[in-house]
Amino acid sequence: MAPMFNSLDPLLTAETLRTRRMLIRAGALATLNWSWPAKTGRSAGVADSDGQTLGKAKSCILIFLFGGPSQQDLWDLKPDAAAEVRGEFKPIDTRVPGMQIGEHLPQLAQQSQHFTIIRSMRHTDFEHGSASYTALTGQPHPLPGTNTPARPEDFPTYGSVVGLKRPVVDPVPDAVVLGPVMHQGNRPPMAGQNAGFLGRGYDPFRIVGDPNQAGFHVPGLQVKEDITARRLGDRRTLLSSLNHHSRRMARSKKVAAIRRLHSRAYGLLKSSQSQQALDVEKESAEIRDRYGRHKFGQTLLLSRRLVESGVPLIQVNWSRSNADQWDTHAKNYPRLRKMLPAFDQGLAALLEDLQDRGLLDSTMVICLGEFGRTPRMNKDAGRDHWPDCYSAVVAGGGLKVGQVVGASDRMAAYPISDPIAPWDLSATMFDNLGILPADDIHDLLGRPFRISRGRVLRELF
Repeated sequence: MAPMFNSLDPLLTAETLRTRRMLIRAGALATLNWSWPAKTGRSAGVADSDGQTLGKAKSCILIFLFGGPSQQDLWDLKPDAAAEVRGEFKPIDTRVPGMQIGEHLPQLAQQSQHFTIIRSMRHTDFEHGSASYTALTGQPHPLPGTNTPARPEDFPTYGSVVGLKRPVVDPVPDAVVLGPVMHQGNRPPMAGQNAGFLGRGYDPFRIVGDPNQAGFHVPGLQVKEDITARRLGDRRTLLSSLNHHSRRMARSKKVAAIRRLHSRAYGLLKSSQSQQALDVEKESAEIRDRYGRHKFGQTLLLSRRLVESGVPLIQVNWSRSNADQWDTHAKNYPRLRKMLPAFDQGLAALLEDLQDRGLLDSTMVICLGEFGRTPRMNKDAGRDHWPDCYSAVVAGGGLKVGQVVGASDRMAAYPISDPIAPWDLSATMFDNLGILPADDIHDLLGRPFRISRGRVLRELF
């Protein structure tokens, strides 16, 4: 393995690198160095100013449907529109009077009392890369309409901000991303998935494996058999001595980030709580069957276990590793018929399970894509990109549920009431987690950036 610190700072000497490799041989630190953020800051729920937040959520599960699902076929059907608009799916009633959703979401229809549909989401960016950046940071991309790769100056993803403002005390991650790094085609990873200008020490912990596979485990979480707890502790002490040895190193924020990574990695190695949370095989067969024996269902089950362990932010990506499944430019209905049963089963099970365990009231759930789909079908029986109006679903976290917020026109093309931008939803999420959206965060040069310029959706509280 190539030295993992070379790209960070010339202040790291060859001697230091050689000695640090002793720690890496413990087994897990090599794997976790770029995945496990450890931070300093205030404890959870403490604001950085005299402002007040409205929320009561302890955790948030963000389900990101990369590619952009069709609002007309899931959440905002138009049965009276022309055939090329209404499409093939029919609406069904839910447990909430007056709320209808698509016919391929029957299990979610029975959980509708637990969620709110926002039918008036909108922005102006038609491209996957920059629109996903907006969906995952709450900020408009500085180069809208592009697939610009991730850059060090990017605004940090949600989990990184939560990790900075609400660092956990227990040896569990501040934020976890379940699912692959997202790409647009064969391009480099998209922006909006990492810590950006906060530095890599704040990158969320990422788990890319499939929890539905037999023997699923997270690579690097097992200490080698010949490494005792005492030896691991000795190596950590040695690393600490090395870090304090150089005054120049102490002034480097990048090196400080490495120290935090090592500290959290060490905590993870010693934490049975963290390793238990990642073991879905400890769940009963009944629970696993309820979520569905497929990747999406078992990933949502894993997200619930992470909530129970105290992780504040869990992001679940529905995406192939190098494509966007919800991007239905062609064969919209055959593709949706294939995807929606697993989506329906998994999300309905998550909401029901959180409610049964008394966790839903303290766990905010958000489900959305980067945009919606065009009102009219195209020549390939698909729908194209459409950010002017789309839907999102929110649940839990003490929010008002069992309702519809906003409305679209007769074609689901434009909002006709209560237009809501992605940054409004992000401001609401931060507020509900006890983080003031108007607070500033700072880049490595100390420059301030406001967490969110959106409005908190008080109609949800």
